[in-house]
Amino acid sequence: MKFIFRYLKPFIGIMLVGLAIKTFGTLIELALPYILEYILDEVVPGGGKLPDILLWGGAMIVCSLLALVCNIKANRMASKVARDCTEQIRHDLFYRTMTLSAKQIDTFTVPSLESRLTTDTYNVQDFIGKIQRLGVRAPLLLLGGIVVTLIMDPFLSLVMLAVLPVIFVVVYLVSLLGVKLYGKVQKSVDGMIRVVREDSQGIRVIKALSTVEQEHARYDAVNRKLIADEKKASLTMGFVNPAMTLLMNLGITFVVLIGAYRVMGRQTEPGTIVAFTQYFTMISSATLSITRIFMMYTKSTASAVRIAQVTDAPHDLVVLPEEAFPRKPESDGEYLVFDNVRFSYGGNKDTLRDISFSLPRGASLGIIGATGSGKTTIVNLLMRFYDVDEGAVRIGGRDVRTIPDEELHAKFGVAMQNDFLYSDTIAENIRFGRDIGRDQIVRAAKIAQADGFITSFTEGYEHVLTQKATNLSGGQKQRLLIARALAAEPEILILDDSSSALDYKTDADLRAAIAAHLDGITSVIVAQRVSSVMNCDLILVLDEGRMIGMGSHRSLTEHCSVYREIGESQMGGSFVE
Repeated sequence: MKFIFRYLKPFIGIMLVGLAIKTFGTLIELALPYILEYILDEVVPGGGKLPDILLWGGAMIVCSLLALVCNIKANRMASKVARDCTEQIRHDLFYRTMTLSAKQIDTFTVPSLESRLTTDTYNVQDFIGKIQRLGVRAPLLLLGGIVVTLIMDPFLSLVMLAVLPVIFVVVYLVSLLGVKLYGKVQKSVDGMIRVVREDSQGIRVIKALSTVEQEHARYDAVNRKLIADEKKASLTMGFVNPAMTLLMNLGITFVVLIGAYRVMGRQTEPGTIVAFTQYFTMISSATLSITRIFMMYTKSTASAVRIAQVTDAPHDLVVLPEEAFPRKPESDGEYLVFDNVRFSYGGNKDTLRDISFSLPRGASLGIIGATGSGKTTIVNLLMRFYDVDEGAVRIGGRDVRTIPDEELHAKFGVAMQNDFLYSDTIAENIRFGRDIGRDQIVRAAKIAQADGFITSFTEGYEHVLTQKATNLSGGQKQRLLIARALAAEPEILILDDSSSALDYKTDADLRAAIAAHLDGITSVIVAQRVSSVMNCDLILVLDEGRMIGMGSHRSLTEHCSVYREIGESQMGGSFVE
């Protein structure tokens, strides 16, 4: 709960005002049964006249209306605090999610992050709102009712109070168990979100391969797991209200029976019994509200812990001082440098081993190899999505671990194979929230071979894409992504298998346009097609994380059998120019 209280600090003032209004309204509610008891036991038996009865009856009406107004005002203030506080929590959670390292995202998983941003924040908001509405009213009604009934008739009050300790023990024990149970429920929600997310993204493939039934079975499995966890949690927490209702009904029955006996013995007045039943109802309602608070506390605690795990996650990719990795002069041919790099995901089997190469400024690097050979990992290390286990990665003589994130990432223009496009205009998808003019957008689109199909639309660059850009072909999507990467005129252009959907002619035109119009840009092209990298100044051939070939297209054709076999299988026979 420390996490929630941290965010509530700026709202202490308005919360205190709201709590004061809620307190005043609750105290007025507590006075109503007492006024009724006075009317029944004092005004009526004393031969009260109609004006007296109307006076006190009018007082009850005024008090009721005043209590209503106070409660409405306090509830609105509570809702505002809950809404504004949760807005800040969501803001911080989303920001921290965006700044998590790739390793941390792998640990949390994307579905889990999604549920924390949605379900968990909702649970926290619900708790903040209701704790303000019920956290004052319920205890005041409970304690105030007990105090008033003790003053009115101590004996009957003790009868009523006999059941309260049992109730609170039950609530406390069940709430402790509920925290663990609701934590399991949220993990099951994560699993369901993951399956739904995967199936929604791959729905076309699922239909094409006729695996709908298999995916339905997989969804049913996680759904049954979620239902089982929810059932266990709800059965446990659902025991509280019925048990409390039973105990409270037993208590009020004893109060009425004993009260009737005392009225017959003239030890208690009838109005006192009527007031007692009302106070007992208040106390019962307050006790049930307190149990709901405990149940909400259980849920929100589990959710707050999950949110805090993200917001309080340490920044594991901190910028190191240059003293740790001194800057080296950028000599000829050493703009991009991998120096004996070794890397593994999660400390398991090495993904990259003994990777060393250097690339001059303005040159082009091609990386080719089978799936899982480590091609994309080199890109990830270059942009410092992960830190190397051994060795160093340098840009312009500076170790990437010493370059601030904004400065480092501003150097890159990146196009990934499976990157995303907004449901927005083509122009905005290329601009991508950056300060980029229309001329730059059009220029980038022309280089990326996208201007032709863009201008074929009636709206041109203002053509609105559907969600996931389903109104574009795969090749058109990739050309827009490449245009996005080029628009900011980066120092380093990274194309990670981003031309796989392009035909050979368009791919060749793209490479020719980049070479003609982007002189001086350093480019890194990751591909599985030899034709995409054969014109690069330097080509790396990877196999199972090792560099088995490095050089120009011609030298690799002559001396690297793997590269030669890949080229011949793709292009048919000899492909040496």
